Amino acid sequence: MKLKPLIIGDITAKVPIIQGGMGIGVSLSGLAGAVAKEGGIGVISAAQPGYNREGWEKDPLGVNLKALGEEIKKAKEISKGGIIGVNIMRASKNYGDYVQCCIDNGADIIISGAGLPMELPQLIGDAHIKFAPIVSSVKAAKVLMHRWDKRGLRMPDFVVIEGPKAGGHLGFTKEQAINETREEYDEEVKKIVEYVKSFEKKYGRKFPVVFAGGVFDRNDIDHYIALGCDGVQMATRFVATEECDAPMSFKQAYVNAKKDDIVIVKSPVGMPGRAIRNDFVKAHETEKEKITHCFACLEGCNPADTPYCITMALIRAVRSNDEYDTSLVFCGENAYKVDKITTVKEIFDELTAE
Repeated sequence: MKLKPLIIGDITAKVPIIQGGMGIGVSLSGLAGAVAKEGGIGVISAAQPGYNREGWEKDPLGVNLKALGEEIKKAKEISKGGIIGVNIMRASKNYGDYVQCCIDNGADIIISGAGLPMELPQLIGDAHIKFAPIVSSVKAAKVLMHRWDKRGLRMPDFVVIEGPKAGGHLGFTKEQAINETREEYDEEVKKIVEYVKSFEKKYGRKFPVVFAGGVFDRNDIDHYIALGCDGVQMATRFVATEECDAPMSFKQAYVNAKKDDIVIVKSPVGMPGRAIRNDFVKAHETEKEKITHCFACLEGCNPADTPYCITMALIRAVRSNDEYDTSLVFCGENAYKVDKITTVKEIFDELTAE
């Protein structure tokens, strides 16, 4: 059966696949542009996009905003006018500056999670850009959409549901991330879909819902569309591609990973995260890192008591090929299924085969 396009207001993705944002330096213009070129929605991560540029340590915000703007424009060029989104963590400091940067530089979509993006409608205003919150429960969906609806604010153009099998930061407890089965979470997915789509009659338009978290193959895509979703978001699947912006060592870590290597870690963001258990993760299960420089990147992160600097841990993962065991390598639960380096086109050909 042919996959239906993902229609979000006046923009249409030929293939209902969004590539999840991955930071730091994993999904920039190279990967996002390639995905959008194939008819999906490519997503750039707004987490420290200028990490490898001159002057970043002295002026991280200024360099990051300049880099983000350039990455958006470059992705547009690569995709030949395809749909480009940006993932902005709500836990980021200077959140509003990153939102404005996306608007100013022609991004099509903002996707925002790692916290509830309560103020996003006001920050966007009437700008011609789509936005979607990431939610993990019907409770979170209700907090956002009920508030926006009652206050007469702009409503989301679509909603992303992120399940417990996702990579990176998770909106779940450690126990939920480990133990909740797909069948159990499917019931929550149905509730979220029903609630989000209950606004369609009032607003006279569609509210598409996209599922993220553990989506790996066509069977997974078909499964979530059968539950009422309009598309899926996939991140892990696109890491081991030639177009991914991460170095080969990062991609190879996915190829080499075994099921038992994928664990839940504690993040300085205050949320659990899923990553590959390397020497860095093992060491920080019992030890605390001494922080010598704060990049002021996250709200609620205190250098005095944080277990490690997440910015530097993630940068080491993508900075060179020989820092793997001193870095944090985020991944989804199914990373162990990745068995080779491929291309974005080959993945799309596989996922869209009728």
